[in-house]
Amino acid sequence: MLNTLKTLCLLNGTSGREERVRDYILERLSGKADVTVDPLGNVIAFVRGKERAKNKVMLSAHMDEVGFIITGITDEGCLRFDAVGGIDAKVVVGRLVTVGEEALPGVIGIKAIHLTEGDEGKQVPALSKCFIDIGAASKEDAMQHVCVGDSAYFVSDYKELGEHKIKAKAIDDRFGCSVMLDMIDKGVTYDATFAFLVQEEIGLRGATAAAYTVSPDYAIVLEATTAADVAGVPDAEKVCVQGEGAVVSFMDRSTLYDRALFQDAFALAKEKNIPIQTKTTVAGGNDAGAIHKSGGGVKTLCVSLPCRYIHSATSVADKRDMTACRAMAEALLNAYAVC
Repeated sequence: MLNTLKTLCLLNGTSGREERVRDYILERLSGKADVTVDPLGNVIAFVRGKERAKNKVMLSAHMDEVGFIITGITDEGCLRFDAVGGIDAKVVVGRLVTVGEEALPGVIGIKAIHLTEGDEGKQVPALSKCFIDIGAASKEDAMQHVCVGDSAYFVSDYKELGEHKIKAKAIDDRFGCSVMLDMIDKGVTYDATFAFLVQEEIGLRGATAAAYTVSPDYAIVLEATTAADVAGVPDAEKVCVQGEGAVVSFMDRSTLYDRALFQDAFALAKEKNIPIQTKTTVAGGNDAGAIHKSGGGVKTLCVSLPCRYIHSATSVADKRDMTACRAMAEALLNAYAVC
């Protein structure tokens, strides 16, 4: 699973530009599932299990990552841009990116600090005040390589940190994709549908279409969520803690989760000896927000990986939590398939 995660994290694919990720997933699914790709680009894979399922269960994870889109080119040859997905301006200045189909290297810059006036130098610059420098000599030079509407991506290697942690971009949500590919590779006990979704970061759009198509009885959303368990953060605000297992939410900004499913997850984790924890803050959202409202309604639960510095070039996750999330996904699938 870790090798798959590394490969997926090193691929580029912002919302609506998931082609490279999708192509890799389709290659991995070849001969293992009945696969369709819908008009939005969602990959919907039906996997036949060793036994027939009483209920239709859909597992989902989104393929897209946060990134940037080019909105203009200055006379000096610098690129104006905006965010695709929720990116805090504090994490972008000075970052190396790649731009466009040519994967041109560029650096996100701002006006030099010694040219700022008043409190300007003390404030985090809005993305509209930043630019991407690709080394172009002029607007005409830049336009030979880059077009308005091109995507730009954080550049970040996959690295092992200490004994248990890894660092990469796009852990949200290439991790969920890696879990599903691992489950498919190893085979499932019951029939299941695996949905690799597009455009989560800009409004749960792929999930809206896929849930309508699949029309599941139960849905298990595999995600990454904020872990603020770092120095200076009070315990009540840490959201979740790395190394303490899979995260299950009772509520976030897009979903009030089914109370019985929330309780079932903890009972099942206790029975299977799977480390599990509660997301302690009502914040964020994920594809569950669209899935649970689809059709006549879908019983939905989200299992999340604690992720530090999410939506940045250097997200950090714990391999022990990955193992717990993987085990939780399989246990929930087996439970909901026949309940």
